[in-house]
Amino acid sequence: MTATRIALIGLGGMGRGLAKNMLLAGLDLTVADLDAGAVALAVSQGAKAGASPVDMARNADVLAVCITTAEAVQALALGPNGLLAAMKPGSIFLDHTTVSVEHVDVMRQACEDHGIDYVEAPMTRTPIHADRGEVNILFGGSEALLDRLRPIFDTYAENIFHVGPAGHAIRLKLIHNYIAFANVASFCEGFALAAKEGLDMTKVIGIISAAGGKSGMMDLYGEMTLRRDFTPHMSLANAQKDVRYYAEWLESAGMPGFMAQSIHQTYALASIMGHADEGCTAVIKPYEEFSGVEAALPPKTDN
Repeated sequence: MTATRIALIGLGGMGRGLAKNMLLAGLDLTVADLDAGAVALAVSQGAKAGASPVDMARNADVLAVCITTAEAVQALALGPNGLLAAMKPGSIFLDHTTVSVEHVDVMRQACEDHGIDYVEAPMTRTPIHADRGEVNILFGGSEALLDRLRPIFDTYAENIFHVGPAGHAIRLKLIHNYIAFANVASFCEGFALAAKEGLDMTKVIGIISAAGGKSGMMDLYGEMTLRRDFTPHMSLANAQKDVRYYAEWLESAGMPGFMAQSIHQTYALASIMGHADEGCTAVIKPYEEFSGVEAALPPKTDN
């Protein structure tokens, strides 16, 4: 696999770390992104800048995309001038984007029509983990296809979970993200209520985390939220998108989605109010605007 030519489209929060770690491992990598600064950084680390996405697709053995939405992937990939039309038969389209269930079916069929292997490999964890080479990869597909990709995955993943056949990885990823972002929405609502009612905010997280309210998302983002740090390690826009995909899938599966729709609309409201580009815990801000009280810890002192 050392001679494999890899192309990566998308050098955002996660893609930046993937590129860095592939280059540290000496892989042959060509990159593209709308952000020229992100491309320049990858080039300084040893990557080649792609002339165009189509040119990258034409020359790659593995073409990876790590961008924002299913719609964006399809806009790049499909059609007579899309990436798939340029790719070589037998090459791999590696989709690291968190997409919809429907998207995976559309892309798998389109790749099959072009003699290309489609791989769904959504990731969990954060850009910090991507930078460290410690993401989790959820892989759906055959063991043989996974074996072809392991030398690449091993450069930036701590865990590779073979979830099952094609289509299963994105399903489990959407379930995971829905539960995670539902948790964020619920603790942000609780934080906002605690602040409005005058509770001691220095005790809120510790007491909740000492019992059944403890969660991984609160461990990651709870104190950051109350410190008013809304750095978009995971943006509110992406949280809204992932919950929307989950809610649409739930409905198409013939199941009621009262909670999913409520969570989605909670993020949608925060987005409409101007917080889409902030971190996902900015979902607390509409509550604060309604209450007129900011949920915050007292400033740290040097004593």
